[in-house]
Amino acid sequence: MAKINSLCIYCGSRPGKKENFQKLARAVGQMMAAEKIKLVYGGGNVGLMGIVATSVMEHGGAVHGIIPGHLDETEKSHDKISQLTIVDNMHQRKRMMFDRSDAFLILPGSIGTLDETIEVITWRQLKLHDKPIVILNYENYWDPLLNLLNNIVEHEFTTPKTMEHFHIVNSPEEVLPLLESLPEPEIDPKNTLF
Repeated sequence: MAKINSLCIYCGSRPGKKENFQKLARAVGQMMAAEKIKLVYGGGNVGLMGIVATSVMEHGGAVHGIIPGHLDETEKSHDKISQLTIVDNMHQRKRMMFDRSDAFLILPGSIGTLDETIEVITWRQLKLHDKPIVILNYENYWDPLLNLLNNIVEHEFTTPKTMEHFHIVNSPEEVLPLLESLPEPEIDPKNTLF
């Protein structure tokens, strides 16, 4: 795949109880800045999402945050990023994040992270796009999700092919080599989504 210019990160709006996840978020942000990959994310200044964005900015990178107006107060939009876009609703946020990104990286998170992850995998399964999706299963955080998906396959509510719509890595160092090894996307999502 050609160089990734922008990477959408889905992750928690809380920092979580393990400091290692916060260190992970900082490391991912530093890596992105070093490789001149723009961060596209949910725009908040809280949790892992805020840590990633701050790390990218502190290391000289670029960040585009996208946040709905109703979350601008509760998630406290990040006021020290390159670009902040306030949209009307969650659907606009998701679409804009999707449109502005070459690939997707999932870090530890909660229900919102799950929602975004499953949605982007579903869109890929429906052949609405073929952008890379990478789950960073740091310290086995996402094992329960992967077990659930394997259970769904085992019960034949989906096919094993579903598991091919995303990639799993265990460390941030694996992310970019994996993305660079993948084929160029061929589907034009402008003609398929929404």
